[in-house]
Amino acid sequence: MNACVALTLLGCSQQQDHKGKTPLVEVAGKYLYQEDLQVALPLNLTPDDSVLFAENYIQTWIEDALLYERAEDNVRDSEKVKALVESYHRALVMHTYQEELVKQQLRDEITQTEVADYYEKNKSLFVLEKPVVKGLFIKVPLQSSGLADVRRWYKRNTQDAIEKLEKYSLRHAVTYDYFYDVWRPLEEIEAMVPAKSWPSESDYLKRNRDVELKDTAYHYFLHIEEFQGKGEQKPIDFAQEEIKEILINLKRVDFINRVKEDLYRQASDKNEINYLYLKSDE
Repeated sequence: MNACVALTLLGCSQQQDHKGKTPLVEVAGKYLYQEDLQVALPLNLTPDDSVLFAENYIQTWIEDALLYERAEDNVRDSEKVKALVESYHRALVMHTYQEELVKQQLRDEITQTEVADYYEKNKSLFVLEKPVVKGLFIKVPLQSSGLADVRRWYKRNTQDAIEKLEKYSLRHAVTYDYFYDVWRPLEEIEAMVPAKSWPSESDYLKRNRDVELKDTAYHYFLHIEEFQGKGEQKPIDFAQEEIKEILINLKRVDFINRVKEDLYRQASDKNEINYLYLKSDE
């Protein structure tokens, strides 16, 4: 943002209605605005990097604007270019519409039976690259009361223990994460604990399903109910979205063809298609 502000001070000189936008540079009547630059500016850049990015972006914009201006003056077959633009526009609109249809309708057509059948027939495709776990994680300040109770509750997968932990967490926990019902990548859980506090052994959680760690500020309690390691079979519920995408891609062509056929039939029924020549089948 600082880069944009600094550059704006150099660019605001034209007496023209820019509809509330802030011009940075003008080439042959075309303007680059601060708002456009701001959208393009990557997040989390240092001030120096922001300035460098802004200057490079503006330089590229100027060069493209000059090249476009020269090209417009020298490309004679402008009708051909317009036809190509129209063709690209039509293709882009159709593609966008098709993708929305696929997302909204085809995904809903994929049944759990299809997912399970594909999984069973293609298990070799679904192998874990990283460990996944089910369980529970809770992080509480070091001086919290009731830690002895937490040590009992977090190890038990019972309704009573879970309810007590949830009530306790509302008052004391900094983080409470219940994931008995969904597989989570182990690295997501590890990220909640300072690296220096995490056990260094790669197979630690295979041997220890109840883990208590602490640092100078917090206690960390992790219970692993289920564990699937790297190289093991990917659980079907963890692979479900991946399988759906595969099945969608397999069905995509037939689905789009059905959509086109339906549109043609509806248009024919409404007499919206007028052939201006004699068809060969007539």
